Amino acid sequence: MRVVVLGAGSWGTALAILLARNGAEVHLAGRDLDEIDTMRLRRENARYLPGFALPQEVTVVPLAEVPSDAGLSVIAVPAKAVREVCEFVSADAPILVSSKGLEAGSGAILTEVVAEAAPHAEIGVISGPNLAVELVRGIPTVAVVAFPTEATAERVRDAFMSRTYRVYIGSDIVGVELAGALKNVLAIAAGMIDGLGYGDNTKGAMLARGLHEMACLGTRMGARLETFFGIAGVGDLFATANSRLSRNYRVGLGLGEGRSLADVLEAIGQVAEGVPTSEAAVLLARRHGVETPIFEAVHGVLRDRLRPLEAVDRLMERMPKHENFATECPR
Repeated sequence: MRVVVLGAGSWGTALAILLARNGAEVHLAGRDLDEIDTMRLRRENARYLPGFALPQEVTVVPLAEVPSDAGLSVIAVPAKAVREVCEFVSADAPILVSSKGLEAGSGAILTEVVAEAAPHAEIGVISGPNLAVELVRGIPTVAVVAFPTEATAERVRDAFMSRTYRVYIGSDIVGVELAGALKNVLAIAAGMIDGLGYGDNTKGAMLARGLHEMACLGTRMGARLETFFGIAGVGDLFATANSRLSRNYRVGLGLGEGRSLADVLEAIGQVAEGVPTSEAAVLLARRHGVETPIFEAVHGVLRDRLRPLEAVDRLMERMPKHENFATECPR
């Protein structure tokens, strides 16, 4: 299979390496011409994924030079750039969204954004507990691929499946995508908890109720409840909320330690999707009439309306209620 990976950051590079190791012919496309030249020369992504050689099956190209006859296009850019790169996808082949976020302003899931640009293409999503560095190191993990048709899901699964990367298939595109986007906001909350010096009890409580909020919003938007208790939901949430490899966790950690958001993001040097996603998530929750106090609290901290300690205090002061998904989250 000839595959185009749009996005030459750490995640796009990791996917390109994985696909090439599986025998695919991969074109890894980026927008920064200087970085592309450097990657061609050094045969590694020294800025975003240093130490991992690009297999000979990977060709690094500018976005404007991607082949038009690819059998699969993989979108691996930050959420804010998804609409922009859609002009480079092949409309005659499946499009796989691997970015994890929501479109700022509209709150749209990214497969919807892609569908507007490529209305005749079959569009799917891949998600799971997939930290880029661990993936290319060959540390075992799993993911789920969701497409409208099972045949396409199976074909894409076969391109990614390896001895250390087990890929399941599904059809709940909305659920898989929302789970992958929303968990980044909860990872920021988890980092804040650690930065404040709280313990595992606090983090466990937050993750349980945060997962509840994710599932409430997701099911209201048409996703299936079980998706949030699977690979794309619980699996990705727990990995991202507990790993210092996670940019979103590190954002929260820095905020909990008293640093400013601007300083934390500058130190990370890459996009932390949970920051813009927090605003889109709150927008969606209000639009669909879903109560999401944890997402609201994280958004308040990121917008500098609350200090992390104040956010925790407000959550703890809320009136307790019955824990019953059916009554709290009516569909």
